[in-house]
Amino acid sequence: MNLGFDNPILAFSAFIIIPLAAIIFSRMKNPFVAAIPLGAPGGAYFKTSNIGGFVKLLRFLEVTGIFLLFFSAAGPSIKTAETVWLNRGADIIFILDTSPSMAAIDMDGKTRFNAGRTMLMEFAHKRPTDSIGLVAVGEDAALLLPPTSDRQALELRLEQLQVGEQGDGTALGMGIAVAAYHLDKSNAKRKVAVLITDGENNAGAIHPETAAGLLLEMGISFWVIAVGSTGEVPIDYIDPYTRIRRTGIFDSRYDAESLRRLSAAGGGTFISASNATAFAEAFTQIDDSEITVQRSRIVNRMTSCSFQFLLAAAILLTSVKFTRRYLLGALT
Repeated sequence: MNLGFDNPILAFSAFIIIPLAAIIFSRMKNPFVAAIPLGAPGGAYFKTSNIGGFVKLLRFLEVTGIFLLFFSAAGPSIKTAETVWLNRGADIIFILDTSPSMAAIDMDGKTRFNAGRTMLMEFAHKRPTDSIGLVAVGEDAALLLPPTSDRQALELRLEQLQVGEQGDGTALGMGIAVAAYHLDKSNAKRKVAVLITDGENNAGAIHPETAAGLLLEMGISFWVIAVGSTGEVPIDYIDPYTRIRRTGIFDSRYDAESLRRLSAAGGGTFISASNATAFAEAFTQIDDSEITVQRSRIVNRMTSCSFQFLLAAAILLTSVKFTRRYLLGALT
């Protein structure tokens, strides 16, 4: 980010001439003013009030206002370099399990859910040309965000998402079907669905392998990440409906073979992520496999900020004028 001017001469005046002139005039004495001592000889001298410091402040603000006027007239503008992507990447929808078991803490001190949100966001930032969508799976499934290149919208929706938001079940088939429906309407050259879950299907009206078969028919790349360890794992989350905190020990187990068959039904890839390192490597594998061309160019944009400086100058000079006329009278 750089600052430029339409009229550099006025900018030079604002930075050099005005401060220099203010210093010179502040040190010059008025030849028409005579100093007359007040008070009786040998008595106490006449003492002024503390208004002198305030008067100096007003003069400083006045000089600052004039400086800002010249600065505004110089046409200041901020130059920023913006990256413009010239091609469209893949449309990728993440199907994120939000069932309570995803609150199990076995990802280097993080819950499976929070680790997944963080890695998903990091993945999105690494692939700026891709459009990322989000489907939440619980007892039901819902599209929370259609594929978009707006990373702020994705981050906000992920922050708002809570464990248990879609109920206590795991409707994997519904989640995959929702993703398939929206990816089918996409005109992107490459389409990807990524399922992140720690459980097996136990809810919903659509069988997961049936939904996965739709992805295969549509030519949509399919990934299944089975996240979490097995055995007793601590769990901690706040129920989004009752606002009651749920803590305890969770007996973590899932049928890896059923998830493997699920990925095969969609012609996809199964990845087991039993810890945080393996979870991160799963995202790296997807990133390395789903290659898209990224072409971009740098565009310089100029944004004028003359009005802001003009407004500041007007406020300063008006305030000084008002103070002198109505509060201090003829003292200044």
